[in-house]
Amino acid sequence: MTDTKKVKIFLVDDDALFLKSLEIDFLDNADFIVETFPTGEMCLANLAHNPDIVILDYQLDGIVANAMNGLETLDKVKEFNPEIPVVMLSSQDKIEVAINCMHHKAFDYVVKSETAFVRLQKIITSIFKYQKMEKELNWYMDRM
Repeated sequence: MTDTKKVKIFLVDDDALFLKSLEIDFLDNADFIVETFPTGEMCLANLAHNPDIVILDYQLDGIVANAMNGLETLDKVKEFNPEIPVVMLSSQDKIEVAINCMHHKAFDYVVKSETAFVRLQKIITSIFKYQKMEKELNWYMDRM
């Protein structure tokens, strides 16, 4: 990722107030392109926009009856492109939920709170450090 390219983030949450608040935080505090979606289905329909990161609510049950939940959406994102890092969000502070998300190949899990945005910023930084190290390692391994 070059410094001139803005990071594209998909925010997916059925809680309109939380979604708007998170969008404003990202737009005010860093150089991001943000696309927001209230359902997993809408997120999936727009994956061709090639997000760098997807931040996805675990529940997603507040807008459309029988809508995809966060884990189903996570699985479909990974089917589309397993390299897209997905960070799961939930108001549930349960280790079982976090472990379940990790089993579905989420990069990380964040509990919704007043500090969620700060955690997400740190996770995004970690994602890009990890990706850079992985590229360097692959480059090195290709030359052996």
